[in-house]
Amino acid sequence: MSSRDDTLRRRAEAVLSRHTPTEVVRLPHARLQLFAKLESANVTGSAKDRSAIWILGDAVRTGAIRAGTTVVESSSGNFALSLATYCHELRLDFVPVIDPNINDMTERTLRRMCRRVEKVTERDPTGGFLLSRLARVGELVREIEDAYWTDQYSNPAGARGHYELTGTEIVAQLERIDYLFVGVGTGATINGLSRRVKEANPDVVVVAVDVAGSAIFGAEPHRRLIPGIGSSIRPPLVEDAVISEIVTVSELEEVAGCRRLVRDHGVYAGGSTGAVYSAIECYFEGFSGPPPVVAFLCMDRGDPYSMTVYDDAWVAANFAPSLVTTTGQW
Repeated sequence: MSSRDDTLRRRAEAVLSRHTPTEVVRLPHARLQLFAKLESANVTGSAKDRSAIWILGDAVRTGAIRAGTTVVESSSGNFALSLATYCHELRLDFVPVIDPNINDMTERTLRRMCRRVEKVTERDPTGGFLLSRLARVGELVREIEDAYWTDQYSNPAGARGHYELTGTEIVAQLERIDYLFVGVGTGATINGLSRRVKEANPDVVVVAVDVAGSAIFGAEPHRRLIPGIGSSIRPPLVEDAVISEIVTVSELEEVAGCRRLVRDHGVYAGGSTGAVYSAIECYFEGFSGPPPVVAFLCMDRGDPYSMTVYDDAWVAANFAPSLVTTTGQW
């Protein structure tokens, strides 16, 4: 091992050692004991920190990433931000591949942090951009000498990060979990989290939350506007997740969930969190009986969605003007 590689390994170990647990808070609810784990409190503001840290650390440890390696990844936003931050700490170049659905704030941040940002603009056959992003990643890996693709869609280290960090924390923070609701995108979060929680709570009901237009659970993919949840493919990491039930919400319900969450609980969260909150409300509508313990992740902050999900004009333009009032003013 070269001295530069040895320094890189020590930096990676230092980054992981500084990682701190995120808080679990109880939200008042008439029918449930409802708990939110605030992954938005991570360094870069999202749960993607967990998989990014573990993937990079694993790749450095195995020698897949060396001093001088360029990291490449396709991302709709949050994972790119996490990689950009930790690659900067590790003194590694990072090239994110993004698309027009990315939030403006996230794109501006990435362009400030990264020397090179690739943005695809042509839709793929599914009507989305994921396959176009992945195709560009493949080109970059062939083009750039000593490039490493973190592959958040199938890299088991990403799921391991959620097993070891997110999952272990929530199990320690909650003595019992009856229902666990998890939004699904790359599959890493539900893979690691569901397996760890199931070990501690064998009877837990794991509810996977998807959004209309996503192909993860067999539906025909079609155009979606809000990044962070859903996928144009079925990610391999989903296969090993422990899933009891699936709830699919519309993008309008995702918007409504975000707005109700901030209005009723003061939790200013991103789109995927709103989708999960909406799924919980739908799932337990009319429920009576002893309040079960229900847990979910606040996946990221609402700031990057200020010009979309939380903007009345954007909601009116992309759904229908008459629907704005039903999504909750604040």
